[in-house]
Amino acid sequence: MTRISLRGRILMFFVALAAGTVVALALGLWFGYHRDGSQDMLNAFMQSAIAAGFLILALVTWVWFLFDTHLARPIDKVASAMRARAHADVAHDFEAEDARYLGDLAAAASATATTLAQTRGALAEQVQRETTRLSSDKNKLEQLLADVPPAVLLCTGRHHLVFYNGVAQQFLAGSQRPVCLDRNIFDYLTEGPIRDAHHRLLEGAVPDAVVEFICLSPCGRRRLAGRMRLAGDNGGDHAAYVMTLRDVTNDFEAYARRDALLGDVFQQVRPALSDLRRAAETKAVSGLANDPVVQQLQALDEMLAELEARFETCRSDGWPMAATDTRELAGQVRRAVEGQGLMLDFDVGEFAVRCNVFDIVNLLSHLVSHIHGVTSATHFRLVISDAGGAADVVLSWAGSMIPPEALNAWLGEAVFEGGMTCETILKAHGNVLVVDRADDRPAILTRLRSVERLRSIGADLSRHVVYDFDLLSRLNYEKISDAQIDALTYVVFDTETTGLLPEQGDEMVQIAAVRIVNGKRVKSEVFNLFVNPGRPIPPSSSAIHGVTDAMVADAVSVQEAVRQFHRFAEGAVLVAHNAPFDMEFLSRREKELGLRFLNPILDTVLVSATVFGRAETHTLDALAERLGVCIDEEDRHTALGDAIATADVFIKLKDMLAGRGLSRFGDVLASLRSHQRLVRDLNDRARVS
Repeated sequence: MTRISLRGRILMFFVALAAGTVVALALGLWFGYHRDGSQDMLNAFMQSAIAAGFLILALVTWVWFLFDTHLARPIDKVASAMRARAHADVAHDFEAEDARYLGDLAAAASATATTLAQTRGALAEQVQRETTRLSSDKNKLEQLLADVPPAVLLCTGRHHLVFYNGVAQQFLAGSQRPVCLDRNIFDYLTEGPIRDAHHRLLEGAVPDAVVEFICLSPCGRRRLAGRMRLAGDNGGDHAAYVMTLRDVTNDFEAYARRDALLGDVFQQVRPALSDLRRAAETKAVSGLANDPVVQQLQALDEMLAELEARFETCRSDGWPMAATDTRELAGQVRRAVEGQGLMLDFDVGEFAVRCNVFDIVNLLSHLVSHIHGVTSATHFRLVISDAGGAADVVLSWAGSMIPPEALNAWLGEAVFEGGMTCETILKAHGNVLVVDRADDRPAILTRLRSVERLRSIGADLSRHVVYDFDLLSRLNYEKISDAQIDALTYVVFDTETTGLLPEQGDEMVQIAAVRIVNGKRVKSEVFNLFVNPGRPIPPSSSAIHGVTDAMVADAVSVQEAVRQFHRFAEGAVLVAHNAPFDMEFLSRREKELGLRFLNPILDTVLVSATVFGRAETHTLDALAERLGVCIDEEDRHTALGDAIATADVFIKLKDMLAGRGLSRFGDVLASLRSHQRLVRDLNDRARVS
């Protein structure tokens, strides 16, 4: 039956009704004839039955026609019209004349279709506005990212490029391959350091951890200092990562020139000073010990010796280096040695050293090449072991010893054409080379400092960026009272205190605030301080807000907290729930600190009274429940939790004010003043005109 149309089903209903009526009539006449009828009455009964049957059929047909014309067809028309408006974007009204017998159905359907059209139009306009805004934001972010000094790259867990900015394209363009999306990052950068950093991030369980590394472009002429962290949820690829790269090639050269210059100063000046000092000592023997020149030369010699010692201690400071897995370091040395047709075994511990991998690998490879040339050794062994705060590096071979003078000659050579010398690399790392024996084999020994266990380096970096490009087009008002309420910046704050009587010595123990810009709470702009009140916190107060004496023992003073909050709230409208109480703890310090809170002030109690009327309950809990704002139990009665809840409540109240026609800040203040019986208005001294 559901496959038959509405009109067909109505027709079948009336056909069944007509048939049933005729059958009932025939049975009635048949029953009457057989109870008391004669043969002569049969014709009369038959004629009556035929006439009555035709009349019944005519009546049923007429009623069906009326149903079909005025009910079934109009219902089909209304259904078709609603489908047209739902799916074909038809906007004109129904023909109400055709459906006049359907009662209120046609009017209700017409109203529904009109509302649907209006909603669809409003939604389309909203989508268009948001699309335009997002497109504009996307273009602005692309421009900003294109000009960010570091190279920024996003890669999948399989090390394929997903995003790169203009600087990254410049860094990677030196290879023989064009920079393209979905290409392997190892087509452009050395593989070892990146794989090592990625592995350490995956193995570590530190959220938002950052690993630093040094890598090279494939040609080896550009040194890049990198930072990597996992990108989080990116289409289900939890191994995806973000890299930033900074070109430190020139930094290396600058540090090398600096160290060479300072080294020359100490090497050339110290001998001259030593000669002068010996001459001064000769004069001292001759009775001129008190000669000021002699004393100055001695002081200068001692000062230069101290400076040289300090220089050697901090020589490697500032050089771009990164923590590197010793296994990765040894693996790169093996590949470099095998590239010369030689063999290298290694035995290393599972820890990391802070060094420049590229330089150390080239240094050891350079030494292996010379040792092979002098001793004909072809099999080498590299051992890196933990030596308590440092790493001992031992390069040994089977064969004869090398003379120390040969090693000194090699130190003055560049590790490759145009590169730094071995001596420069060693001094940059604060190292020296020593010829000795290890396990009855000739060996060269050195040491790398700053041993680090394999762990991710936590970084105090957030994953979000903060922007609101609508601020570029926001109007500025000469008078704050003329400003639209969404055109102002608000700082919503709350305090927790030792008690409720500031005039009797109660003080703040915590103050927190959040900012609302362009009608939206900026989640990353938060002010939250514990405050040392300078007096014990009563247990009854700690039971409410959870702040104890131990928590504020090392916190800032009340004066410093007020000073910092004054800077945070500068230029904004202050918002608080029951503002006179919180403001009392701030304003009583104004004279002492030489500052004033001249900010306009909005009290959410007064705003609630304006929106809901005085008869309603205006507590923060009641407002939050009424407006659907969730306050976690653990956050209630904490300064930050209450500040966030007040901000979310205020945003909804602000929109309701606008719905009542109170869109200007001056109109809002005028409306609030009519409810001062609830809470005192504090805007008498604020500059709101």
